[in-house]
Amino acid sequence: MRRIARISLAIILSLAVAILTVWAGLAMWYRLPVAELVRAVAGLLFILFGLATVVALFSRFRIRAFVLFAAAFAVVLVWWSTIRPFDHADWAPEVARQVTGTRDGTLLTLTDVRDFEWRSATDFTERWTTRTYDLSTLQTVDLFMSYWSGTKIAHVIISFGFAGGDYLAWSIEVRRQGGGKFSPMADLFKSNPLVIIAADERDVVGVRSNVRGEDVQIYRLKASPEAARALLLEYVLDANALSTTPEFYNSITTNCTTTIVKMMRAVGDVVPLDWRLIVNGYLPEYAYARGALDVSLPMSVLREAAHIDGRARESGLSPDFSRLIRVGVPSPIPNAH
Repeated sequence: MRRIARISLAIILSLAVAILTVWAGLAMWYRLPVAELVRAVAGLLFILFGLATVVALFSRFRIRAFVLFAAAFAVVLVWWSTIRPFDHADWAPEVARQVTGTRDGTLLTLTDVRDFEWRSATDFTERWTTRTYDLSTLQTVDLFMSYWSGTKIAHVIISFGFAGGDYLAWSIEVRRQGGGKFSPMADLFKSNPLVIIAADERDVVGVRSNVRGEDVQIYRLKASPEAARALLLEYVLDANALSTTPEFYNSITTNCTTTIVKMMRAVGDVVPLDWRLIVNGYLPEYAYARGALDVSLPMSVLREAAHIDGRARESGLSPDFSRLIRVGVPSPIPNAH
């Protein structure tokens, strides 16, 4: 029995060591501030060290090997904790500025609201504006899903609708540098900061539907004006905090979906853990199951009506973009525009 217990413990420790070894090797590859060859060698050496530790766990040297590995991994963790996101760089134009906001009674003033005019992915007119919104006229909240890689993964945008047909969209994105590309794997390892963008829908939604050719869908949420205001103000609080204390984007723990979930919890909504919060292409089904969409219709009907691409292309990113993409989209809110 004692031998079986030792073997079982060695197997459990081996799995833990293997997982930590792979993480440390990838962390060195992506984040060591040295030449690519040196990063590759450092990562490979640590992986070989981890493999040697796994073998030693099944020998009489297991305690010594595990202690040595723990000490080496602790050094990696200390190094990892010193990596901080930078707040000044040659950012790509569309993520160059972080929105901030101030509130005076019911008036919310936002600085650096994005209003780009897109002609192609490389041809656009930059425009950053300061705008004031009356929170007492906030009426609706809509969920945009932009599918850029199949049906399982999407970028999430939340848009707030005001009386008179004005909409303000919020997008949580990777703050990449000019010429940089989005990499879900690299962004697991402190590669790029996070940025919160507030923008016109015809900018932040239109660039995805009309320029990048992504499958963009809209779902109108069942939210009271009070809940909408609370969620909007939570975005503003997070944006203000991010402007002074940068954070890293993480493809699993801090991204466009998980950050929204955190905000919803902050305003008092109970959001249970669910696999659809990670495989976020199924977020509309999750919202439907939670009663956040129009449950008087089947989910298949909502999915079919949600596709905006045809209407978006017909609008040509005109000033009437927001109204046109909502034509025929079911809403659980009777007075929604």
